[in-house]
This record gives sequence, structure tokens and C-alpha cells, in this order.
Amino acid sequence: MYLIGFAQGTGAHIGDLAHGGIHAYSSLPQSWIQVFFVSLVVLDPLVVVLVAFVLRAGIWLAAGVIVLDVAANWTGRWPSLHEDPARLLRPVGLLPITLFGVFVLVTALPLLRVMSH
Repeated sequence: MYLIGFAQGTGAHIGDLAHGGIHAYSSLPQSWIQVFFVSLVVLDPLVVVLVAFVLRAGIWLAAGVIVLDVAANWTGRWPSLHEDPARLLRPVGLLPITLFGVFVLVTALPLLRVMSH
């Protein structure tokens, strides 16, 4: 699931950058979110590679990246969500990234325990 989720994230951010260039996220007022989303073109595939090689660093990186990704998405989309809470129920956007984030965080420690043996 990690490989699929982070590979999908890689594709989404590459698509955003291919469509909008370096300013693909300029609609978000927070510059840290803009920079972070651009950096996911490197971080997401790095997670995929590290997890594919069953390295503990991949699980740690996955947890860190997903926490920041969920926080950035909620922060960046809060005004529109506050305006229309039904946006949370859309199949693309906050709901899937939040659910994937919960999955990663719930499974990270058990995976790390198994990997240490």
C-alpha cells in the first residue's frame, strides 16, 4: 500500500508540475506548502525506493512525509473546506490523503517492529 500511495502521489505532483510549472501551487497562499508540494516530486519516489528495498528509513520517511503532506493539504484547503464542508467527501482531495495518512501512521510502528527482527 505504501508503494501504491506514494507512487500515486509522485504521479500527481509530476502532473501538477507538468501542467503548471514551478508555480503549480501558487494558488496556495502559504509559501512553505508550495515548496513542500514541489519537493514531493523527490520525496515521494524516495519513499517508494526505500520501502521497496525494505529499509527502515523508508518507513520513517513515509511517516514524516505523510504527516507534512496531510498538514499541508488541510492547511491549504481549509478556507475552501470551511466554505463548503461537502468537499471533504470528494473522492480526490482531502479524504483519500487523510485516510492514507492514517493508514501510514497506524502501520508504521508495527512495520518497524517486524523489520527489526
